[in-house]
Amino acid sequence: MLSSKLKVGDTIGIISPSAPITEDFKEQFNRGLQVFKDMGFKVKLSKNIYANTLGYSATIDEKIEDINEMFSDKEVRAIICSQGGQNSNTILPYIDYEVIKSNPKIIMGISDSTAILNAIYSKTGIITYHQNDIIWGLGREVSEKEVNDFKLRLIDGENGKVEHFTKWKSLKDGKAEGILIGGNLSTLVKLLETEYSPDFNNSILFLEEYAEESPLDEIDSKINILKQHKVFEKIKGLWIGYYEKDTEIAKFEDVIMNNLKEYTFPILKCNDFGHNCENVVIPIGAKAKLNAISCEIEILEKTLN
Repeated sequence: MLSSKLKVGDTIGIISPSAPITEDFKEQFNRGLQVFKDMGFKVKLSKNIYANTLGYSATIDEKIEDINEMFSDKEVRAIICSQGGQNSNTILPYIDYEVIKSNPKIIMGISDSTAILNAIYSKTGIITYHQNDIIWGLGREVSEKEVNDFKLRLIDGENGKVEHFTKWKSLKDGKAEGILIGGNLSTLVKLLETEYSPDFNNSILFLEEYAEESPLDEIDSKINILKQHKVFEKIKGLWIGYYEKDTEIAKFEDVIMNNLKEYTFPILKCNDFGHNCENVVIPIGAKAKLNAISCEIEILEKTLN
């Protein structure tokens, strides 16, 4: 089941399923909205986009009203999350997945949105999209590379090789094919052993982490949570993204390699997805080929009609 490509003039709906848009972020939020307006899109804010009823978040009911209405709204052709946070997983049991199946459309986000993106794919089979959000993506700094990649993937509907914004490198050589699954490590861990967890069997797992909230010892712990749940026995390849606090002494990739020595799957490193960097569009649920020899990821199938 495929969603439709975007066309200039389409309406993009904006939701806040995680942290609230507080007053100090409204200017940045509006800058992000303007980027999409300048691309020729209309934007439609959800009813509770600014709600902060709990003092740290909108309520579950407010968030659910917004996401379900956006999928039901025939005018809205795509949905983008305003930003991340910590608690989007609280709404997963209340999302109307039948409505989503009946109204497949692009939904895009990063960070805490990992929970929603993977849950929707897991429950409906609809491909979702990992890419920067409104506030911390284009609202912070307009990236021509991100805008062009958005157009290439979501307007032109191109698959093929993923763009390189930076130099990629192999951590373990090899080739593999599988279904792209993943996103933010801390958020993905929250889905384990739930009905919203994606199927890791025969997947290409991609992982990134937010350095401000997860130092390397925390990453070490969470990689081992995945390991103890036998995730790495199921996947075909691993693709890791940007980590802002890498040093010459210790890096995100070092934690990965220290813990995964016994596995033979290929591992590829880049700085082209994650927090506080430019992000390529990654379709969760699409079949892809990982080549850690030539340092490439190739999307092997059409992801949009």
